[in-house]
Amino acid sequence: MSLLTNVMDHSLDDGYAEAAARRAADGERLPKTLRAKLWLAGGLVLAALVVTLGAAQAQVTAPVVAKERQELIDRIETETAATEDLEDSVDALREDVGERQREALRNHGGDQGGLVGLLAGATEVEGPGVKLVVDDAEDSDSGGGGPRESSGFSDTGRVRDRDMQRVVNGLWESGAEAIAINGQRLTALSAIRAAGDAILVDNKPLVPPYTVLAVGDGQRLSRTFQDSVDGQYLHVLQENYGIRTRISTEAGVRLPAAPSLIVRTAEPTAGAAEKGSAGTGEGTS
Repeated sequence: MSLLTNVMDHSLDDGYAEAAARRAADGERLPKTLRAKLWLAGGLVLAALVVTLGAAQAQVTAPVVAKERQELIDRIETETAATEDLEDSVDALREDVGERQREALRNHGGDQGGLVGLLAGATEVEGPGVKLVVDDAEDSDSGGGGPRESSGFSDTGRVRDRDMQRVVNGLWESGAEAIAINGQRLTALSAIRAAGDAILVDNKPLVPPYTVLAVGDGQRLSRTFQDSVDGQYLHVLQENYGIRTRISTEAGVRLPAAPSLIVRTAEPTAGAAEKGSAGTGEGTS
């Protein structure tokens, strides 16, 4: 009964009662004089006027901003299309130059034209060889210290450019006649470098896994490479850093021709030299 009596006597919770008292006190602070009420009304009208003017100005300037934005988008799209056209033109010219260089090697290589084209990477190659796949460690996202840590590759489980350099050099020394990485044919002038976390082969970025195809005597090439210093280096990477590698002997592999060949030295043939000399003599006489 005492509980029911207490509920009847205190039907309004204390918190609600305090909130009602605060609202009543705030209401008492509202302006009571006519002058104060006029000032309050004027402030509200001024605030409404500012908001209205801002909305009107935004509505007026919105089409201008939208027009400028669309013009910028159109300009970006136009420049992007022009850049793509230039890239296509550069690729076509590079392919044409490469084809002319390969044709020159085939035509002026003499009795060893085929060998010259092979060594220069000017022709496609097909034959027995080995397939070597090198990939990052499964937990390569976890950083860590160690002798392989650097500002460019903080992760010790990542394959680096110098790793691929040693792999390629080891295959050359083991008797490989032609090598390609992820379809990128290597020549005597090829460069394997790093740009950030990416490995570049002749300035073209590659992504793991790195598939290395080498033409040669498959069994002997595989055995010689694995017993070499560079093959042991790759084995250490696998054991100590978790880098995944596998090598297999292939009955037939196909390597594409190098996309572009850089001519460092050019010499005229004997016939052209004699013709040039004769022409010079006639011109000076």
